Amino acid sequence: MTPDLPVHERARAFDRAARAYAAHRPRYPSAVFDTVEEFSGQPLAGARVADVGTGTGIAARELQERGARVVGVEPGAGMAAQFRRELPGVPLVRGDGNRLPLADGSLDLVTYAQSWHWTDPAHAVPSALRALRPGGALALWWTDPDPSVPWVAEQHARIEERLGPGCYISNVDTPAGLAWKTRTLRWSRRVTIDVHLAKLATHSAFIVLGEPGTSTFFEAERKHLDRHFPDGELDEPYVITVAVAVRPTRYDSHPAR
Repeated sequence: MTPDLPVHERARAFDRAARAYAAHRPRYPSAVFDTVEEFSGQPLAGARVADVGTGTGIAARELQERGARVVGVEPGAGMAAQFRRELPGVPLVRGDGNRLPLADGSLDLVTYAQSWHWTDPAHAVPSALRALRPGGALALWWTDPDPSVPWVAEQHARIEERLGPGCYISNVDTPAGLAWKTRTLRWSRRVTIDVHLAKLATHSAFIVLGEPGTSTFFEAERKHLDRHFPDGELDEPYVITVAVAVRPTRYDSHPAR
């Protein structure tokens, strides 16, 4: 089983694997950003965007490449340092996704790419809506291995047997009170077994587990994968859920208590 740590401590575990995270986590397909533009009703080019829980800047880089004016928001020191190495020209502020250190109405878009499940929606939603201009949008997306692929389902079962139920999937629900548009996307990337295992090792459950628990698991997992993929390469299949909600024109960001 994975050590029973609070959510914020699990999230900060990524600081210990920031370089590996940047090297081995996949980029997002262009369909994610096409969907964000479609559902938000605004182009990314020229948009003022905060990428929250930005980590090493995977989504921030792609938002910038689409012409957005991006600021990263990241609580972890290790991830923030790696972000600055990856994207030295992109502004970064240290901050928590539940309490954004950003001015009221200053943004066209707030994104949580693979980071919403680390927040408390009761605090994160009001904070994001406060920072958005009227008509701006909140965009969430999260990625999970595609369980419809047999070898992925088998691997998922082995991971849950070792680390416990729900340890390897995002477990995200869109929060109530907003009109969400959602879309499910499927895609894959071709990688070596080495890269796939290195990517697995960047998930918080494995980081927290530490050595020697992870090395024992990965030695056994390599044998399973070698049987499936004797040429040493595989297609790593994913399911991405994209959810976008537009901030209501009339929204009281400071309700009476």
